[in-house]
Amino acid sequence: MSFRVVIPARFDSSRLPGKVLLPLAGKPMLQWVHERARSARADEVLIATDDERIASAARGFGAEVVMTARTHLSGSDRIAEVAAARGWQDSDIVVNVQGDEPLIPPAVIDQVAQLLAANPRADIATLASRIDAVADFNDPNNVKVACDATGRALYFSRAAIPWNRDAAATLTHASLRHIGIYAYRVAALRRLASLPPGRLEQIEKLEQLRALENGMEIRVALAVERPLADVNTAADLERAERALKVRP
Repeated sequence: MSFRVVIPARFDSSRLPGKVLLPLAGKPMLQWVHERARSARADEVLIATDDERIASAARGFGAEVVMTARTHLSGSDRIAEVAAARGWQDSDIVVNVQGDEPLIPPAVIDQVAQLLAANPRADIATLASRIDAVADFNDPNNVKVACDATGRALYFSRAAIPWNRDAAATLTHASLRHIGIYAYRVAALRRLASLPPGRLEQIEKLEQLRALENGMEIRVALAVERPLADVNTAADLERAERALKVRP
């Protein structure tokens, strides 16, 4: 299997400005993400950004950087520009690794690429994990996913889905938290970037709903390793710091 990784990285963040460059256990957070991606089986790992501060830092730790337009509203849009600039083929597989996932297991990166490769009719692949705590199930910052019997995504939501009518706010085998890593076929990535934001996407603020609203198939599997949550707040950063000191 052949695939590439692109790490879209922007400086602006409403909750934690400049977070990808914040120091974390002695390195910028983005460097941890890049090192995890380099430990996967990808043929190529690129960082895509529109900010020279990020580009300079990334080159400083040896990453290959692609500068992109400032107008992109999402990571997939940014990666689509990279795919076009590099002349990647429609059937090529590219994995979107978020720049705020310093503890992403390399095995998970390989898994999502393999999931897409194993499902030739799918446009996108992503991963999920079981939800163990009711508080996490009810937290709108934790995106949930519901799937059909074959592993195709039916819906993503910030709400607690599926809702148990007979035992409210209880967990079931179908209580799944979405893990924000995606593998795309380049043709699907280009199509997604060409589509306007969907109605459901604008309500939930979840870009993957644009794909579902337009009939694209997203495959979902349980992650072989459960990554820690991404870094969105100062508390998340402290938790990641503690985790990296235990298992760098």
